[in-house]
Amino acid sequence: MKIQLAVLFGGKSVEHEISVISALQAMNSINTQKYDIIPVYITKQSAFYTGEALRDITRYRDIPALLKDCTQVNFAMQDGRAVLTRTKSKAFGSNVIATPDIAFPIVHGTNVEDGTLQGFLNLYGLPYVGCDVLSSAVGMDKYVQKAVLAAEGIPVLPALRFRAGADQKEIVAKAEESIGYPVIVKPVNLGSSVGITKASDRDELLSALDLAFSFADTVILERAIVKLKEINCSVMGDEDGARPSVLEEPVAQDKILSYRDKYMDGGKGGKNGGKSSGMASLKRKIPAEIDDATAEKIKSLAVRSFGALGCSGLVRIDFMIDMESGDVYFNEVNTIPGSLAFYLWEPAGVPYTDLLEELISLARKRARKQSGITYSFDTNVFAMGGGMGIKNKGTKS
Repeated sequence: MKIQLAVLFGGKSVEHEISVISALQAMNSINTQKYDIIPVYITKQSAFYTGEALRDITRYRDIPALLKDCTQVNFAMQDGRAVLTRTKSKAFGSNVIATPDIAFPIVHGTNVEDGTLQGFLNLYGLPYVGCDVLSSAVGMDKYVQKAVLAAEGIPVLPALRFRAGADQKEIVAKAEESIGYPVIVKPVNLGSSVGITKASDRDELLSALDLAFSFADTVILERAIVKLKEINCSVMGDEDGARPSVLEEPVAQDKILSYRDKYMDGGKGGKNGGKSSGMASLKRKIPAEIDDATAEKIKSLAVRSFGALGCSGLVRIDFMIDMESGDVYFNEVNTIPGSLAFYLWEPAGVPYTDLLEELISLARKRARKQSGITYSFDTNVFAMGGGMGIKNKGTKS
């Protein structure tokens, strides 16, 4: 009997479309001899839909028409298992659409990658691929992950954090005093370079703050490295061990690697033979053009960062090299990277289908471990008189 694999993608995120691309890439590469794939699309309004039409990327040009050919579903519990049921119940017959054995979230950005969806799956007891709630949440917050890694001795650039409503004159004053120009301004919890700007003077900083705050209620500022080389490394594994991929050096067309660089300029309109290639289309050098000693240092830092953040499954960790000083800094972690960073594993001899199989195996391994943990007691406190000190409404004292 095949394993029922629910692939979840989309969601209320500015990276919604990139999630669709990444998920369809994966579904086209999963071993269908072993798995029955259940596509579960999450709309930008957080509704769930399933149906084979979801696997055709051309259908996303007209999403309302696409959804008419799909079935809206909800998660529910039945006989102690998570099931997908019709939102609109049938008068006769079962309303259960599928009974997934495991979930594979291929989502990017806030409200889905940040631990929200992972916690939802935990609630239903459905094993899932990738980082857990805590590591997902920490991995989405650029400021918190810096604090965690700094405590572990991982080199990071110091950052200033500001929340919406802060006085912009005060932000500028603090930035000029402790950082100086150029400065990078980032929304604290977005990926794909959304809302990220490098500012070289006060006017540019004010504009950058306006942009960043339009995407998030918290932003961070950090020193911009003038002579910068960006190096990315994927890491795969769990708490029992992890290994790094080959390194890549992305090539930016602008001052910093933009959303357009990543997703829209890899061929005509981000398309390749009619199929979007997502992060795989990004202009990059693989392997990165750096010396062996620096490459080994980055790989070691990547594995250490993976462990310090409590990651599981597969992540991509982005590093910065200051070419003037030679210093290497952790930049950020992507707990569910675009295209699942398969392009960093294929050169290491790991085909995409094998990569996906290993990620699913890691998730099943974690589920087996967690099955031995006690989460609740069978004791009925109320039958034993517990809570009797609480008076019912209207009860006389």
